[in-house]
Amino acid sequence: MSKSNALMLIFLFLLTIAVASCTYFSGQPGGEYQSAVVSSDAASAEADLGRLRVAEPGSMSGYSREKFPHWSKASEFGWSPTQPSCDAREAALIRDGQDVEVGSGCKVGSGTWIDPYTNQTFTKPSDIDTDHIVPLANAWRSGASKWDNEERERYANDPEVLLSVEDNANQAKGDKGPEAWKPPNQAEWCDYAVRWIGIKAKYELSVNEQEKAALTEMLDACRDG
Repeated sequence: MSKSNALMLIFLFLLTIAVASCTYFSGQPGGEYQSAVVSSDAASAEADLGRLRVAEPGSMSGYSREKFPHWSKASEFGWSPTQPSCDAREAALIRDGQDVEVGSGCKVGSGTWIDPYTNQTFTKPSDIDTDHIVPLANAWRSGASKWDNEERERYANDPEVLLSVEDNANQAKGDKGPEAWKPPNQAEWCDYAVRWIGIKAKYELSVNEQEKAALTEMLDACRDG
């Protein structure tokens, strides 16, 4: 073997080790890498928040949940369900739970869910609601009233919009924005604000002044964490 070929083999070997190391550490929870990811997300959210259109909430005239066809077939809206028959709610329960048992027809029978809003653990699917992080009514009055049904169905079944949470917390939230309701679990404030802002940016929805101020306050939790 020539000297140049030997050097090339050594280089490729070292490169393989380096790539494998990066892949390993990028998947580890906690530590400096995880903090860097969170800070980057928060920084992006802060920039997105500055670009969102600020406007007074629009009218609720004409609104109904039926104008946002929801719990549609999951595979048609970016989910990778365990069964073809899963709808978006079932897909969210499976994604967000641990040791989830799924029967025929994608019926979720049991599992374990940690509610991010309260930091409590639940084992019954009936205790879990599928929350639209930016509620349908809030989306309606911040721009979705101008969408067609296809756009509203996409929103109502988007994996990035949906989150499995405890039903009482979801009912307490209702259609309120962050200016009127925040997760009782303050450790969730950073993630909640980042998600909320990301959704509004993705769908070009507006925020009101009070909502923007509340989101700015919640983003402070990203720096405190």
